[in-house]
Amino acid sequence: MPTMIELELRPGETDPAALRAAAARRLGIAESEIAEARCVRRAIDARGRVRLHVTVEVVRVGEVVQPEAPLERPRLREVERRGPPVVIVGAGPAGLFAALRLAERGIDAVVLDRGKRVQPRRRDLASLNKDGVVDPESNYCFGEGGAGTYSDGKLYTRATKRGPVRTVLETLVAHGAAPEILVDARPHVGSNRLPRVVTALRETIESAGIAVRFETRVVDILKREGRAAGVRLAGGEEIAASAVIVASGHSARDVYDLLVRAGVALEAKAFALGVRVEHPQPLIDAIQYGRDAGHPDLPAAAYRLTTQVAGRGVFSFCMCPGGWIVPATTESDAVVTNGMSLSRRDSPFANSGIVASIEPGELEALGHRGALAGIAFQAEVERLAARLGGGDQKAPAQGIADFLAGREPRSLPRSSYRPGLTAAPLHDLLPSVVVAPLRAALERFRGAMRGFDSREGIAVAVESRTSSPVRVPRDEASLESPTLAGLHPCGEGAGYAGGIVSAALDGLRVAEAIATRR
Repeated sequence: MPTMIELELRPGETDPAALRAAAARRLGIAESEIAEARCVRRAIDARGRVRLHVTVEVVRVGEVVQPEAPLERPRLREVERRGPPVVIVGAGPAGLFAALRLAERGIDAVVLDRGKRVQPRRRDLASLNKDGVVDPESNYCFGEGGAGTYSDGKLYTRATKRGPVRTVLETLVAHGAAPEILVDARPHVGSNRLPRVVTALRETIESAGIAVRFETRVVDILKREGRAAGVRLAGGEEIAASAVIVASGHSARDVYDLLVRAGVALEAKAFALGVRVEHPQPLIDAIQYGRDAGHPDLPAAAYRLTTQVAGRGVFSFCMCPGGWIVPATTESDAVVTNGMSLSRRDSPFANSGIVASIEPGELEALGHRGALAGIAFQAEVERLAARLGGGDQKAPAQGIADFLAGREPRSLPRSSYRPGLTAAPLHDLLPSVVVAPLRAALERFRGAMRGFDSREGIAVAVESRTSSPVRVPRDEASLESPTLAGLHPCGEGAGYAGGIVSAALDGLRVAEAIATRR
């Protein structure tokens, strides 16, 4: 059997020859005794002197190892049509992976998404970036693949207890993602590659006879004898269902309204809100890598920051090395920021959300009550950001040093945000419940990353769609709403995920629950 070993290497020591030599030294054998040394896990430790922690599979000469079969798209049989299908609302990772698992189990389904396929969606994003024109049905949040398709495709997750993370990653590789995502500790597909992966995944689902319909907005849940029995579309069409999976993402705010009308219980949950900070990537490389900055073995440097301020969590979110800040609103009178990067991560900028947690109990003091209080608060701040930005999706921004000092913003440095920035006092935009902890945290962060508050560092508002501020309760066993049988809340919008992988895992879990009951 191959031998697994852990190595700690320096940049420049990971090419095949150097890896073989390091493995031989670790095992105390001659290099000639090693037939193959293959990296199966890789992580960068930038604390102090940069090190690479590598897990290596070593095959010795004479050992017979069964070669790994290449990952290929599954060949699915036609689903059985016995009565109404399972209706899946949303073609993001939760909805698509739910549909894939149902197809694997031979269960008929139909996937409905209000947005467009990836190619026409791309044109709407170009118009949004260039002209500030928001299509409320086709944007960075709505459309094939969901919010992750054109906003980075990061696959890092701590949701290892929620299901088979490896299965999700292998499925993505089988549909065109780079095999490196199976090796890297913080895997990333990239917004240039993920659209093709999503399209291939949808084609696999369709090959089993499952319909995936776009530009199809659900406006009501149909009920019969106390159960979810189908959906009504914006044009009046009704689709009967044996079960309804609601996997509509964190930004489909009208879906929460239709759930309330259908008698589905909702509850407020914690979320986070703040700003997106941006620096030149070479500055972050220098801060993180020190004298190793610029080494060809090292990717664009990332960071992860977290602290507690008077019991409130403040942390970096969706860090995009070599990336861009993008307009992620779904409403024309609001400004929302997010980050993305391509697979090469070769933009001259680095950006990350820096956000403060907000508990449901705090929202009443901010003027909002009920299960949808967090959404009302998000929308209020997003509309104010649009007014301060001046229109056309221009975002209000302030130098980090000015934000810390509470002074009027001076001139702004270059930014990757294409609609443009407007200098504005973000300490007047954001509520004190966010400003005070952000300032305290940024003071600590600049101590940990010297130069973080340099003149080239800016804060751009507002980073508000970090996660859903609403949870749709469900039974732990059946994963159904306890107030409407047959309706299965799923994914990030329902409060059970926080990214591509965890949403996909939740989609698999919900589909498996439906298949088991069948």
